[in-house]
Amino acid sequence: MKIARIVGSNSHISYIARVLDERDGEGVPTEDEYGFGTFVSMDRGTERIVGVICDSRLVNPEYSNFSPRLAQMPALGELKRDLVDEQKALIGILLLGSISDGAAMQEIPRKVVPAGQIVESMDGEAAAKFHRGADGDLQMHYFPNLMSQAGTLSVPLAKSIFAMLAPHCSDAERLRLDVMANSLSWKHTFGENRF
Repeated sequence: MKIARIVGSNSHISYIARVLDERDGEGVPTEDEYGFGTFVSMDRGTERIVGVICDSRLVNPEYSNFSPRLAQMPALGELKRDLVDEQKALIGILLLGSISDGAAMQEIPRKVVPAGQIVESMDGEAAAKFHRGADGDLQMHYFPNLMSQAGTLSVPLAKSIFAMLAPHCSDAERLRLDVMANSLSWKHTFGENRF
C-alpha cells in the first residue's frame, strides 16, 4: 500500500518522507502501516529499493504562532483549506538494499531516490523474502550499517526487525535472533561500563 512520498534526504541512505493524507488523492494509511520498524519499498524501474522506517517527526507550523493566520480571510476561498492544514507526519527511512529480478541484494543501493518517489509498505512475507539469500538462509548484511546509521534508535529498531522476522524463521534462526537481541539489550543497558 502507498503510505508516503519522499520529500528530502539526510544522506545517500537516509531519506525523509511525508505520510500521505486526503489531499494526495490516495487511500490514507493507518498509523499501523507506517509505524517504527515497518519495511518499505520504492519502485525504481528495474529494481525495488528496500528500506525500514527508523524515525518519525511531526510538523506543526501553527505551534507558538501568535500572529493572525492568513487563512482567516474569506476572499481566499479554496486556498484557505491548504493554508490551515499544514500539520504533517514525516517518517525517516533507512535504505537497506534492493530487489532486482527477484533476488535480494543487501547493500547500499546505487541509485538516488528522487523527491516525489512513492513509498509503499511491505507485508511480512515480502520483508522475510528480502532476508533470504540464494541458498535460502537468513541474511542481514545491512546490520552493521543499520547500527551505525540509526543512532540512539538502533537497538530498538534492530529488536523490532528481529520480532518481525521471527515468525518466518526456523527454530535455529530464531535462536540466533534471540542471542543477537539479548546481546544488544545487554550492551544498550550497560554500555561501556566495567564491573
